[in-house]
This record gives sequence, structure tokens and C-alpha cells, in this order.
Amino acid sequence: MSEAANYSALETLRDGRRAEIRAFRPDDRADMLAAVGQLSDKSLYRRFFVPKRELSQKEIAFFLDVDFIQHVALVAVIKDGSRPLIVGGGRYIVCQPQRAEVAFVVVDQFQGQGVGGALLRHLATLAKGAGLEALLADVLADNTAMLKVFDKSGFCQNKSRDADVVHVCLHLS
Repeated sequence: MSEAANYSALETLRDGRRAEIRAFRPDDRADMLAAVGQLSDKSLYRRFFVPKRELSQKEIAFFLDVDFIQHVALVAVIKDGSRPLIVGGGRYIVCQPQRAEVAFVVVDQFQGQGVGGALLRHLATLAKGAGLEALLADVLADNTAMLKVFDKSGFCQNKSRDADVVHVCLHLS
């Protein structure tokens, strides 16, 4: 495992709440599944590109199998009273030399608070530290909020469109 497995940073969301952006841990399983359970059908569709109400056992295993080298996952956690609450997650998976696919999901009630942008910044930091040169994403063309996250990232990017999907390439150098 790399240093990414112990990653943690604090962010202030747009509404003033503090969020910890940290490495996904095996004991986050129940909280992550609870967060996915709070997603609207629209949010699930935007993340997976197919109608979906819950994750299959195979998908759950895939999302939990994080080695922090080829597959790096971060979560955004806020305090809900005395209990931590996962409000978003992001990951990158190395797909070719110096390039990784990146994806995010944010619980609906926390969308628009800067969670996606924070996750992207921290994943980009980890990716650059791991020697990656680019992050790739496929985004549904009508998901303007996610496209804005990439546009506001400060990274040079290329975009192309194929039917209803925008292919984004963020250059990390």
C-alpha cells in the first residue's frame, strides 16, 4: 500500500461545514452502502449510466477492493452529531501507463457544496504523487454540475463528445 492509504485532509464546504477528505477504509463498508442508499435515481444514473437502485454484490466487492496503488479511493466525511457521515466518494483506477479513470458520487443533499471539487483536488494530488499524468472521466452530457467541477479544477483539459457522453481528460502537469 502507498501513503494514499493514510491520506487525510480537512476542507470547508460552501455551507461552512467541515469535511474530512480521507482514504476509504475497510470499516467504511456499512457507511458507504448507507450513502449509496441515499442517492436519488438520477444521481445513481449519472454515476453508473444505467438505471440502478442498488449495487450488486460484484460491484460492492469491486468498490471495496482498494489497493491504493492501482485503485485509490477517498471519501468525504462530515460529523452528523457525534457520528461521522460519508457524504461522497471518489476514486481513480489506473487504466493505462500514467493515466487513470476517475469517478465521483455525492449524496444528493450535499451536492453543490464543493464536495466533488474537493475530492477531485485531493485525488489529483495523490495521482500526481503517484506519477500519473492524466485523469480521464466519462460524464453524461446533461450532468452540467460534474462538468463544471472539471472546468473549475484549474487543470488543462481536453474534451470530446460521443453521443450523450463527454470524455474528459485532465492533464495533471
